[in-house]
Amino acid sequence: MPQPTVVCSDLSFTWPDGQSVLDGLDVTVPPGRTGLIGANGCGKSTLLRLLAGELAPTRGSVSVVGLSAYLPQRLDAEVADRLDDLLGIAGPRRALRRILAGDLDPQLYDLVGADWDVEERAALALAQLGLGHLDLDRPVDTLSGGERVLVALGARLLRRPDVLLLDEPTNNLDRRARAHLIDAVEAFRGVLLVVSHDRELLEHVDQVAELRSGRVRIVGGTYSAYLEVVEQEQATAEQRVRTADAAVRRERRDLQEQVTKQARRDRYGRLDAKRSGMPKMMADARKRRAQESAARIGGVHEDRVAKAKQALEAAEEALRDDAPIRVDLPGTVVPAGRTTLRLSDLHLPTGQVVDLELRGPERVALVGANGVGKTTLLRAVAGQLTVEGVCLTPVPVGYLPQSVDLLDPSRSVLDALSTLAPTSTPGQVRARLARLHLRGRSVEQPVETLSGGERFRATLAALLLAEPPPQLLLLDEPTNNLDLASVARLGEALSAYRGALLVVSHDETFLGELGLTRRLELTEAGLAEGDPLGS
Repeated sequence: MPQPTVVCSDLSFTWPDGQSVLDGLDVTVPPGRTGLIGANGCGKSTLLRLLAGELAPTRGSVSVVGLSAYLPQRLDAEVADRLDDLLGIAGPRRALRRILAGDLDPQLYDLVGADWDVEERAALALAQLGLGHLDLDRPVDTLSGGERVLVALGARLLRRPDVLLLDEPTNNLDRRARAHLIDAVEAFRGVLLVVSHDRELLEHVDQVAELRSGRVRIVGGTYSAYLEVVEQEQATAEQRVRTADAAVRRERRDLQEQVTKQARRDRYGRLDAKRSGMPKMMADARKRRAQESAARIGGVHEDRVAKAKQALEAAEEALRDDAPIRVDLPGTVVPAGRTTLRLSDLHLPTGQVVDLELRGPERVALVGANGVGKTTLLRAVAGQLTVEGVCLTPVPVGYLPQSVDLLDPSRSVLDALSTLAPTSTPGQVRARLARLHLRGRSVEQPVETLSGGERFRATLAALLLAEPPPQLLLLDEPTNNLDLASVARLGEALSAYRGALLVVSHDETFLGELGLTRRLELTEAGLAEGDPLGS
């Protein structure tokens, strides 16, 4: 069988409304595990759908050699009643049972084909994904979101694909499920292309492919190796920008000096002609020669300035627009002894009775299996649920839900923020937004028209710049659906935050960057203290 390959040639795709996503893309995905990264909206999921055959190119070609399998980011369209339906083995399984019961219908044998061991292989695949406890007859609607993702992955692996395409597979997976998925990725042999913002998963790939400005470039090694390459490139680019900027200033200075010298020579020439009584014809000829000479010299200098500007623009194009966020929020400072949260005999709808007290600027991670009630607990603290027991929040609270829908999509960023900060002038709101790299026209356009990164920064601004400023932040899976640059920006903003944090997240890399003081695990029995580092 030929070596499995994935090749795109002059690949272009435009949506029916005229929006172009990819234009003339050429890329060959190498063997092994490749992590595909890029800003939200750059076309990563569209590229996977083109490779999977769900979309047809507007121009160009896609070549996938070998059997392929595709796991989309959303599984809503996969209708299945039982687990064996979701695995895609319900038909062969029923046929096997009828054959074993004595039915000799040839169509049953055709339906089984070579899958006589399908139940054993399915059980093994589920066990390798940490789902060995699930029965093949179990109703799909009793599965958690994470279990459904892993079962869907198991269905793809049962097909024994040569090419495996995964789109953000770790979204909404808890820590245990992520570990099993990473094991499956490491064990896969063939061509694997995974779109992901999960830095832990990206440490288990063989190369990183970055989709940026409509082009893909591949860097060998894990995400850490990729970051080292980018850091070195940016250091070189910054030096080139400084050198090119200095050259522009030097050429402009030389041009100005030349203009000044020529003006001085012209003035002396006119005085000399007047003193010497030079005939007007000769004086005019001398003046023309001087002007022509000045024009030639000036043209040379202007050409040098233009070339220096072009060099500067080329150098600046190599710089990434990933400027760090620096947020000075003095109003969020919490004294060390001040109580920020007190829960006493709090009865959650999920059955647990919770007691918890946070004091001062504690930074606490709330972890636990999917479905155990972490979001429910955050909503209770945020006042969005009526619960029995004591829930005191003596300080202003900010809550960022998983849906990230704090802003009215039809309003401009400036209008939305002005409502949240009624005592601030529009100029002050603009200044605050600028610190989160929202400037100019972007703050005046509707939220729904912003890019993914801009919308995230606007939401972050709404959370952090509200009046009064929050001294306790509740964050529910804040890195879900964020691209890697936005995750970095979130980490920078939280580093500058001086209030208390209560964060629900399965992203261990992100949690490790927060400087946690405590780690709490919510189980069916209640809250338990854990290692802040998660080890």
